[in-house]
Amino acid sequence: MSAILHAKNLFKRYPSLTVVNDVSLSVEQGEIISIVGPSGAGKSTLLHLIGALDKPDSGSVLIDGTDILQLPSKKQAKFRNTHLGFVFQFHHLLPEFSAVENVAVPLWIKGVSKKDALKQAADMLGIVGLGSRLDNKPSELSGGEQQRVAIARALVNKPSIVMADEPTGNLDTANAQSVHNLFLDLRKQLGQTFIMITHNDALAAMTDRTLIMHDGKIVEERTNRL
Repeated sequence: MSAILHAKNLFKRYPSLTVVNDVSLSVEQGEIISIVGPSGAGKSTLLHLIGALDKPDSGSVLIDGTDILQLPSKKQAKFRNTHLGFVFQFHHLLPEFSAVENVAVPLWIKGVSKKDALKQAADMLGIVGLGSRLDNKPSELSGGEQQRVAIARALVNKPSIVMADEPTGNLDTANAQSVHNLFLDLRKQLGQTFIMITHNDALAAMTDRTLIMHDGKIVEERTNRL
């Protein structure tokens, strides 16, 4: 395996608080990494920095050899759309769109034709186990199914890394377990790399490595036996 992400000496400060305090990390191709820690530890801020959703006060983030924080804003947005996938606690699906249309959105933004985008989106929904729910609106899907649609949307551009912020936070135990098993299956099928924030220690133990954050720093790293 080779490192797909290198983040070095990241800082994010506010007037009375340093939220991310000199954090460096590397992630290998095909790894699943979990980040855990108490609320306010800086987990989500770190994810936003390495995903170029927010800008650090200092530090660098290289993904596939590209220093994404040095890109002009338009190129940075294009890089995010084509190289990164995001899954959040709230799925942020468009209620008026069907499942397949929701998954096709990143492809349309990329400039893929409507027909080809819908075909690729349908294929990805099949991979996440929703091949029979293509035309259902979000209101017609369960919470677990809606999150699978969001995961398919994050994966449809074949990103280098999927970044997931509490992806099972709104799900019951069975659906949460199912989503984490899906991540493991997608790594096996697609060689997909995941960086995941979770408050669930049992689910974090399913990942390759767990990084523990406290007061803006990574204070411990655990290698998990899968």
